[in-house]
Amino acid sequence: MTVPENSGAPENSGFPAAPSVPAAPSVLEARGVTKHYGGTVALNNVSVPVAEGATVGIVGESGSGKSTLARLLLALEKPTSGSILYRGAPPETSIRDFRKAVQIVFQDPMSSLDPRMRVHDILAEPLRALGVGAEKTRVPELLDAVALPATAARRYPREFSGGQRQRIAIARALGPHPDVLVADEPVSALDVSVRAQILNLLKQLRREFNLTLVFISHDMAVVRHLCDEIVVLYRGNVVETGNTDQVYSAPRHDYTKALLAAVPRLT
Repeated sequence: MTVPENSGAPENSGFPAAPSVPAAPSVLEARGVTKHYGGTVALNNVSVPVAEGATVGIVGESGSGKSTLARLLLALEKPTSGSILYRGAPPETSIRDFRKAVQIVFQDPMSSLDPRMRVHDILAEPLRALGVGAEKTRVPELLDAVALPATAARRYPREFSGGQRQRIAIARALGPHPDVLVADEPVSALDVSVRAQILNLLKQLRREFNLTLVFISHDMAVVRHLCDEIVVLYRGNVVETGNTDQVYSAPRHDYTKALLAAVPRLT
């Protein structure tokens, strides 16, 4: 993809506030975060507020900084500068509560699920680790939430299709009753035929459990299907943010226009 040389980041990289409507409070926020790996700048002064109940798509090509931002939002790494806030406080204030409240769905369910464990133990493991308890009732509830039969608890990950394994991974993330799911490219490893099923499942779960969703993707079409707001990352900078429909109908930045131009269209 070719992007014009003048494709730098705008000065204000946070979501623009609506003129007369108070902004919703942020449940999770990256505030002016910069992340260096040696001499490489992976993120540069990035601010991303995630309003409670929203679905925010973080979009960009490989190397744009999407996964780095995800790791920072999950408090798996610390920013070089700036801060990550959950309900206005750093995750370190109560890291155990943060781990319950903010959960991850990984890209590849086969590598994220322990092949030696039965599904019951995969779903029960975070319940035990975080002191949630009630695994005998919670595990069947989680399987039902992702439209898998209770008998799946006795089986191993290898006995399921890719889409079913991702349902198991989503069920595991739901176990501790989180407020926020961070989904890092959760459908990119799946067959095209099942991607829509998983996206629709995430939409359903968001409504049913009143979740906030941060959805990491390189695919603008997928983001449009799922997300309310879009954050476009390019070379570690936020170059555009806004309501999904606005970004699609009137993209302001050349890089966003290039991403949209690459979306396949039926003719």
